[in-house]
Amino acid sequence: MQRRALFSHLSRLAAALAWQQVCAQQAQARGQQPPQGGWQTAAEVFTLGVASGEPRPDSVVIWTRLAPLPLQADGGMPAQAVPVRWEVASDARFSRVLQTGRAVADPAAAHSVRVEVKGLPSGQPCYYRFEAGGQRSPVGRTRTAPDPGERNTRMRVALASCQHYETGFYTVHREIAASDVDLVLFVGDYIYGTQAKPYARVRRHPHVMPDLHRRTLADYRRHYASYKLDPDLRACHAAHPWLMVWDDHEVSADYTGRHSPDLKDPQAFLAVRTAAYQAYFEHMPFSPHRAPVAGSMPLHGRYPWGRLVDLMTVDTRQFRDPPVCAGRHAPMQGKLLWQCDAAQAPERTMLGQSQGYDLAAQLAASVCDWKFIVQSSQISPGVLRSPLGPLLYADGWDAYPAARRRLTEAIAQPRVPDVVCLGGDVHRHVAANLRLDPADPASPVIASEIVTSSVSSRGLSELMSSWVKRSNPDLLHVRGDERGYVLLDITPRQVMCEFRSTPHPVRADSRLRTQARYVIERGQPGPRKA
Repeated sequence: MQRRALFSHLSRLAAALAWQQVCAQQAQARGQQPPQGGWQTAAEVFTLGVASGEPRPDSVVIWTRLAPLPLQADGGMPAQAVPVRWEVASDARFSRVLQTGRAVADPAAAHSVRVEVKGLPSGQPCYYRFEAGGQRSPVGRTRTAPDPGERNTRMRVALASCQHYETGFYTVHREIAASDVDLVLFVGDYIYGTQAKPYARVRRHPHVMPDLHRRTLADYRRHYASYKLDPDLRACHAAHPWLMVWDDHEVSADYTGRHSPDLKDPQAFLAVRTAAYQAYFEHMPFSPHRAPVAGSMPLHGRYPWGRLVDLMTVDTRQFRDPPVCAGRHAPMQGKLLWQCDAAQAPERTMLGQSQGYDLAAQLAASVCDWKFIVQSSQISPGVLRSPLGPLLYADGWDAYPAARRRLTEAIAQPRVPDVVCLGGDVHRHVAANLRLDPADPASPVIASEIVTSSVSSRGLSELMSSWVKRSNPDLLHVRGDERGYVLLDITPRQVMCEFRSTPHPVRADSRLRTQARYVIERGQPGPRKA
């Protein structure tokens, strides 16, 4: 036997022995006899499916997690590492394998597995799968980005956010999974730690998330598993590569940096945030270098798609300054701001100094036809005009006008044309002009903004949406009464934005329709109705 074959044989033997121990321990815990050689079906092991993300011209990240009992604190796995084999092929039958290797499912990472597979051909679809304990995972489909110098002529992107499990089904993900798109952009609120009100509840979690001060890493792991057990969400992850940024609900509602309105002890909240960041990383197809360190996680990045689109992901939560207004200046339990001069302070930030500088530099250096800023909220004003004065959304860019002005100045730099800002958070479809000075209607339009409604989370009524639109002339399209996502069809000359929607609440048999279409023409900032 050749040495390479011997090593391969020994490696397989070690994997089988390790997996037999896993099976034996799990079966003992359930009072059963362990299966011989492994689990009987892949569904017993790969309960949370597969996913891919961070596509580059020569690489992509593939992900899975071993969790025979995903709603248990340990996922039904013992406190030991388990070897996992992976493959990437150019065809779904795996007759032409491009790369293969071995990884370790570590209990310190909830037995999740992530591999940054390198050496792949650029601009091509790929198929991937994992193997553990004699069982193979479902096959995932992904793709690499085109070569940076390639003049590619088309890209299709699905933009989605805000998927409260209990307030609706994931019909959006079902449609995206079946659609011909190159990439899914998910811009925050992947999970919600709060229970839906009884009148808004469509379905229930099989567990209850503890109050914020009692949450642990095990609680967040269980909660992510509950979300990923949804078949439509799993299908969407398996069908396309994803790029993701977070918003607040991945940790807790309306948190900013190291401040939470629901947990006043900074050290206690930092411990909760650290657990939430770790669980988020464990359950998403992020590259290994994004692993949280000392309670922080590097999230922002840059992903060129040939010469067509430069995708810049931005973190609007981790470095954000805390609220500065309270009492009568922050009505509705701090959800709104009214006559709050302190919010105007020039040093207040949404992105942090370093990330803000990096984004400005990336915009200036980009040679792509389109520059997409991928972040979690609505940048253009959403002020509510009232007889008592304007009311501002306290958890968005309106409450950080100086930070927004620094962003618009970065966009307005010379040689930075054709910028499109993408966001979510506000649970409404929005097409908007973004001006250099958003508060001045005479200021030049420097960029276009497209905001997606929520996958399932409740939004504003049609009456409230009309009030928002009347108060803000640069909001060309506003609908908060329906759920959905945005399909972006990008060519060198234009970006076609199709707002897909369905009535709230989203039922299991809901169907989506086109609510509106807007087009952004090259060299002409601002969307126009198509």
